[in-house]
Amino acid sequence: MSEKQVSLVLENVSKSFAKVENDEVTHALNAIDMSLRSGEFVSLVGPSGCGKSTILRLVAGLIMPTTGKITVDGKEITEPSPERGMMFQKSTLFPWLTVEKNIAFSLMMQGKYKGNEKRVAHMLKVIGLESFRDDYPGQLSGGMAQRVALMRSLINEPDILLLDEPLGALDAFTRMNMQDEILKIWQQKGQLALMVTHDVDEAVYMGTRVIVMDSNPGRVVADIKIEEGYPRDRSSAAFVEYRNEILNRLHFGGKK
Repeated sequence: MSEKQVSLVLENVSKSFAKVENDEVTHALNAIDMSLRSGEFVSLVGPSGCGKSTILRLVAGLIMPTTGKITVDGKEITEPSPERGMMFQKSTLFPWLTVEKNIAFSLMMQGKYKGNEKRVAHMLKVIGLESFRDDYPGQLSGGMAQRVALMRSLINEPDILLLDEPLGALDAFTRMNMQDEILKIWQQKGQLALMVTHDVDEAVYMGTRVIVMDSNPGRVVADIKIEEGYPRDRSSAAFVEYRNEILNRLHFGGKK
């Protein structure tokens, strides 16, 4: 486990996209300022089109901001890095690779698999899929595939874990189990986690902070600290109060 502490800062970040079919420009994000650090689990919520996933892609280094800058420990992000691991809504596993080789893929690509076989075996044990190591993604349930995708994101022990609606395609029971799985791994590793979700309950259940966004253009309207320990009680008065505050912000945020 790495004890490295990192600081992620977004300064006056805006992002615009030009439409291919005409000269119109879509302003996805406007003047985003955020400061995040290791040990935080930050949930991003807001209506579709408010730029939540765009923020993750910017932090991942998959796209560059139109204005402003994004830094990790003062160094500007200009490209992707294994220190920033991203997990998407769909498991995006390679169907021709076994569970074990999917998890080990990034290590193999970096020439680091030899000597790290025990780490891969440990990941399989953590997600309870040791007996499925030689199976292929098509033989797995949705929840199993998501667990494999999560381990593939974590195998490099990234300093920053980016989660883009990672549980959106799962049934309610599997989703709640996976929420606990992600929290357990995050707590063990002590990374900075940044997660996009449309589920307000999920945002409160998992987050140390919930950042609420509004659209046209995408902007932050609230940054709410969740001052509750883990595990959380979804039916507690405090939980319900946080949920209601966020729902209120989503409905009225940014409007006079």
